[in-house]
Amino acid sequence: MADFLSLGASMTIDNDLQKARGGRTIRNTVMGLAAIALLVVIFDSGTHPRTDDASVRANFIAMAPEVGGRVISLPAHDNARVHKGDLLFEIDPRDYAYALQQAVADQDNLEQRIIDTRRKIAAENNAVDAAHAAVRTSMTGVKTAGSGVDLARAGVARARATADATKARLTYSISDLHRLEPLLAKQYVTVDQVDQATTAMHEAQGQYDQAEAALLEAQATETQAELRESQAGDETIVSKAKLGQAMHVVDTLDILESQRAALAARVDKARLDLQRCRVVAPFDGYVTELNISEGAYAHPGTPMFTLIDDRRWWVIANYREGKMRYIHAGDRVDVYLMGHPERHFDGVVESAGYGVFPEDGNVADGLPNIERTLNWVHLSTRFPVRVLVKDPDPSLFRIGATAVTIVR
Repeated sequence: MADFLSLGASMTIDNDLQKARGGRTIRNTVMGLAAIALLVVIFDSGTHPRTDDASVRANFIAMAPEVGGRVISLPAHDNARVHKGDLLFEIDPRDYAYALQQAVADQDNLEQRIIDTRRKIAAENNAVDAAHAAVRTSMTGVKTAGSGVDLARAGVARARATADATKARLTYSISDLHRLEPLLAKQYVTVDQVDQATTAMHEAQGQYDQAEAALLEAQATETQAELRESQAGDETIVSKAKLGQAMHVVDTLDILESQRAALAARVDKARLDLQRCRVVAPFDGYVTELNISEGAYAHPGTPMFTLIDDRRWWVIANYREGKMRYIHAGDRVDVYLMGHPERHFDGVVESAGYGVFPEDGNVADGLPNIERTLNWVHLSTRFPVRVLVKDPDPSLFRIGATAVTIVR
């Protein structure tokens, strides 16, 4: 009996030893597998960086009118999808239509004035030539009249000299006759001598009268020559005035033609403002932040809502600085959205950031400002990586949505 009990106890001890060995084997196996799994995870996380610190991004623009006015149509709705070319809103175009009509009318009026001026120029071309000829003729007349005046003045001088000479002879003959007449009574002279003196006096008187008449005639000729000279000068002034008037028409045409560019620019500006009254979607996207209604007054440059461009989507993933050496432009990326983790999207690394704002190295007065206290735990810096999603689903992607990225 004692032997039987001893044998049973020995078997029990053996079973406990076997169980202990099996437990250690299982524990060692599990620990080995866990270590292998940990190594695999570490290797995978090193060669395939992963982060859930990522958010979805897309381009967006603020839709602001370029002209001011009352909103008369607003087909766009908040959070609605629109297509390129769809009407978003329309501003009352009447003021801009009137401005375009006025600009076109001013342009047409200028063209008509240019046409009329060209017709006047065509008619004035001959007038210009005639005016030039008239100026030359009148200038020649002035010179000729001046020569006539000089000649007439010379004739007056000669006539005055002749008159003075004949007057002197007349005076002498009168004096001679007066001397002879008393001597006739005393018979100191003959009657014939007195008659000769009387005849000489009459001849001198006649010559003097002729000289005076010639002087008057020369003076009249001088006066006429001076009048002709003055008339020729007046004709020259008139001819030059006609020439200047004819040439002024040509200058007026140059001035009118120089106004073409300004009026054409006004027409183009008015037409562009009229076109800007209708604002259409520049691309496919979603309307957001729409908080106005029809009847509101739109101010130029003041945003009315935001339009999200859903043609291209990105994910901005923040990776620790220790993982950046494994990330390169062109690497393939697995993208998952937090709201739809069952959907997989393909992405590609476009670029990686080269700088973030340092939190412990602010510069003050030209010197680094280093904090005197240090934290025991130092968090590694994260740099943004821009990942382009190649096959996005616009109905699932939203700006700011959380994403998970794995760089392969």
